[in-house]
Amino acid sequence: MAFKDNTLEFSDTKIVEVDTGVEVMMDWEAPIMEKTAEYICQSKGDILEIGFGMGICSDYIQAQGVNSHTIVEIHPQMIERLNTWSSGKSNVTVIEGGWYAVKDSLSTYDGIFLDTFGDEQLDNFKAFAIAKAKSGCKISYWNNKEEEYNPYTFDLISYEQVSVTPSSNIYTNIASNYYMPKVVL
Repeated sequence: MAFKDNTLEFSDTKIVEVDTGVEVMMDWEAPIMEKTAEYICQSKGDILEIGFGMGICSDYIQAQGVNSHTIVEIHPQMIERLNTWSSGKSNVTVIEGGWYAVKDSLSTYDGIFLDTFGDEQLDNFKAFAIAKAKSGCKISYWNNKEEEYNPYTFDLISYEQVSVTPSSNIYTNIASNYYMPKVVL
């Protein structure tokens, strides 16, 4: 069964898959999301966020005063929450479905952030990002490792260490630091 077909349970502190108990997103990720938004929004231009989750990064992106903010979400329960969150935000465009389905659109972006769960298309992310990036685009993605990790083999990549204080959880083994990928195209 695909992630988008799984039932999710939402609380103030996390999103959990009901059948598996796997934590999809948690509130302790806020410092990571804040640093990510600061990085990808440096130009204050057009931003593409792939995966809405709890809306933590979306809030930080909006706080940056960007020109446009496109959010792609595949899960129907999250789409419902995203549509509520985006109501009245004139610079937000919601795209319902998988990010790889919008690869042929004409839009390009100054900042791109990928934070999906149960994504079966990740092998295509580098080519997608290159195709959707304006010159000088800032890209980041969720790095579930306490180390510098580049599964997409981006050439111009660095990392910023972000301190986090996660509660005990079954999703990750991050202890106290997160290495946020920073790509410039």
